Amino acid sequence: MKKTKIGLITLICITIALILTLLKEFDIVHIADQIMMSVRWGLAVVLVGYALLKKNLTTWILVCMLLGVFVGVDFPNFAAALHPLSKGFIKLVKTIVGPILFGTLVYGIAGHSDLKQVGRMAWKSMLYFFCATSCAIFIGLAVINITHAGVGVDIKSMPHEELPAVKTTDAALEHLSENVHGVYKFAHFFYELFPENIVKSMYENKVLQIVVFSVLFGIGLAMVEEKKRKPLVDFAESLSEVMFKFTNLIMYFAPIGVGAAMAYTVGHLGVDILKNLFMLLGSLYIALIVFVLIVFVPIMLVLKISIKKFIQAVKEPVSIAFATTSSDAALPKAMSNMEKFGVPRKIVSFVIPTGYSFNLDGTSLYLSLASIFVAQAAGMHLGIGQQLAIAFTLMITSKGVAAVPRASLIVLIATAEQFGLPVFIIAAILGIDELMDMARTSVNVIGNCLATVVVAKWEGEFDENASKNFVAD
Repeated sequence: MKKTKIGLITLICITIALILTLLKEFDIVHIADQIMMSVRWGLAVVLVGYALLKKNLTTWILVCMLLGVFVGVDFPNFAAALHPLSKGFIKLVKTIVGPILFGTLVYGIAGHSDLKQVGRMAWKSMLYFFCATSCAIFIGLAVINITHAGVGVDIKSMPHEELPAVKTTDAALEHLSENVHGVYKFAHFFYELFPENIVKSMYENKVLQIVVFSVLFGIGLAMVEEKKRKPLVDFAESLSEVMFKFTNLIMYFAPIGVGAAMAYTVGHLGVDILKNLFMLLGSLYIALIVFVLIVFVPIMLVLKISIKKFIQAVKEPVSIAFATTSSDAALPKAMSNMEKFGVPRKIVSFVIPTGYSFNLDGTSLYLSLASIFVAQAAGMHLGIGQQLAIAFTLMITSKGVAAVPRASLIVLIATAEQFGLPVFIIAAILGIDELMDMARTSVNVIGNCLATVVVAKWEGEFDENASKNFVAD
């Protein structure tokens, strides 16, 4: 009862602080900066007290996210100095990705020697990925056409930043026709699936290449006689177990890394950036919420997945993804939690890493929405046929997007150039891209976690008791 009362008091304090902040930011009521600062740090004391009472890692992550916002608003220079902490946390987590994928995939395949199941998981996963990302793309198109967020945008007032160059692998591509160029890019995507050096792939964090190598290695190991297979299978099992324990240790640093990431974001961009492109930002969040409600929720209802328990399972990796804008940072915890939720390790270790390249629902939705926004801001009218062409292009180009911050910008730039959209407007979007990246990365993580449950249910291997008894760490 005591915890409930404190939780209610905390919620009331957060609500009051949020209302005062909105009233001040939109000049509805004049409130002195000193008063707002006192309100924020008074709330900070309440939040820290609540976190100390709860003694829960997820609570500390969420509290540190808010503390990071306060530091970014009130001490932007100090917030910028905290950036190495957030980058260090992401680097630390990325050291887990290669070994944990290799260990879990090899053990999952060779430890059970069921190669037919690997094939079944592959086509079932791809079918689900294609359906989910297609829904995301079309929802993005629908919402931006309803809100017309780009119509009447004052481009001159937008922040401009230098764009990353769109890299081509062959200078001769510039002289190819549009159709041939598209075929080449499609073929090159499959070329990039295969690693030439697994150590290099792990160093560069190319998740899909690690998956391809690990799957082939696991299949090859499964074909070896039992006497020679067992030592390597045992090694893979031990490696995966150690990396999960290693993940738990690193997660104790998560509140600091997440708080530093939020502090840097707010201190670097400033809260006023919300005014400049509020319609675009709002359209994205609305589209993502609609996508979750009309795609994810019905899937969970049809498959009789406990929504409450599923939220408990994903809230921690999603909060990490939201603050760091990196799916990689959330990957180890997402895999660990979905295994506890009742999905067999062999399915988790196959579906989530593959989904990081093929099932980026939030990113796909963002790309379709942002492409039409660029056209609207430039005063270009795109017909239904042209918008469908952009959608089908994104279905291909969005696959294989690296699970790192701002990688989707490269795909957006390439798509804009292909359809003659002004690229300089995308530079303006960079000003709030971090705020949008938080939401789309979170949906990517939710989508891939749900995909593991879908495939496990489809395979008839989902542990219903584990999901019902799931308790967050």
